Amino acid sequence: MDKLLIKGGTRLDGEIRISGSKNSALPILAASLLASEPVTIRNLPHLHDITTMITLLRCMGVDAIIDEKLGIEINPGTISELTAPYELVKTMRASILVLGPLLAHFGEANVSFPGGCAIGSRPVDIHLKGFEALGATVTVDEGYIRAKSNGRLKGAHILMDTVTVGGTENILMAAVLAEGKTVLENAAREPEVVDLAEFLIAMGAKIQGHGTATITIEGVEKLHGCDYAVMPDRIETGTYLVAAAATGGRVKLKDTRSDILEAVIVKLEDAGAKITTGDGWIELDMEGRRPKAVNIRTAPYPGFPTDMQAQLTAMNTIAEGTSTIVETIFENRLNQTQEMKRMGANITIEGNTAVITGIERLKAAPVMASDLRASASLVIAGLIAEGDTLIDRIYHIDRGYECIEEKLQLLGANIRRIAN
Repeated sequence: MDKLLIKGGTRLDGEIRISGSKNSALPILAASLLASEPVTIRNLPHLHDITTMITLLRCMGVDAIIDEKLGIEINPGTISELTAPYELVKTMRASILVLGPLLAHFGEANVSFPGGCAIGSRPVDIHLKGFEALGATVTVDEGYIRAKSNGRLKGAHILMDTVTVGGTENILMAAVLAEGKTVLENAAREPEVVDLAEFLIAMGAKIQGHGTATITIEGVEKLHGCDYAVMPDRIETGTYLVAAAATGGRVKLKDTRSDILEAVIVKLEDAGAKITTGDGWIELDMEGRRPKAVNIRTAPYPGFPTDMQAQLTAMNTIAEGTSTIVETIFENRLNQTQEMKRMGANITIEGNTAVITGIERLKAAPVMASDLRASASLVIAGLIAEGDTLIDRIYHIDRGYECIEEKLQLLGANIRRIAN
């Protein structure tokens, strides 16, 4: 099992390109199953989760041809199997996103209960209630969710009792081929939901209100092909901004957007960073200064993203002052603080709150990643620590960051991957 070895103490400085968004690409790949013609999807990140989703599509008989730039042409007309097997789904929670498209287009879907990161409960009940509201019959049998529709799904008014990105995406995909109008209330507003909706619209779907809490869908009989580029990854963008801020460095990120990361940019400016933005780029410069402590409370978009909490926590360990981090989305998302404490961080946990008193420097130690974003936070901790930090279980980080060690090396970091 590979590990990352980081020699800390170097200020990051340089320019890198941001990859396409994993959290957009996965539902968009699933949504390609809705088309009646081939679709082309571009700017896919080169990640294990993306490979798993493509493998899942192929195991259902879907033709998927990848070009040299990791664009992919998908022909859902070749589908021969309506089951997403446990062997694939157990490794990636986003596999459940094929449920809505299969149900809407082919009238049947069998998807194993999903796996993914160990960051707490993420029930799929809201997905299933949404499908039932659209007229599907849903049963759970031998670890599989089995959904069927008698003819086309029927539009419905659906109020989701919790804001859920995956639930919004799955029900949205099912509704675009339903007969009549569907109104989704308390919908997730994340940019990735907007990107999925724009992809569906490019295929001929009729959707309004995406990016707000109420999405209205007028069902159409079929969707055509399209050529679509996935949006940049805002969490990868935020991670490199925080890494540069934590090291007192400077970074220019290309092929990204500042408008989808405003909550993070505000906190980094509060920490003392000078941030400038333009069309497709963001630049951060700490001018060698130590960051100031910033308080964080996670919330659904447009609030501070839970996927950026761990990275800001790492920065706060060496910031001037005391900070409070409140995690409101996932109950186990403060797990990484135990590993940071092994590196000397002064952190007290009280329920879903971490109180951090910044120290001048962390000390290197062997640490272990518990989930994807915790991995990123430990990389940042390693960059600001004195000595050599060895991070184990980095398969987590490979699920969400394309070539992280190569990109950090371009910024001057002393980091390398070593085989166990």
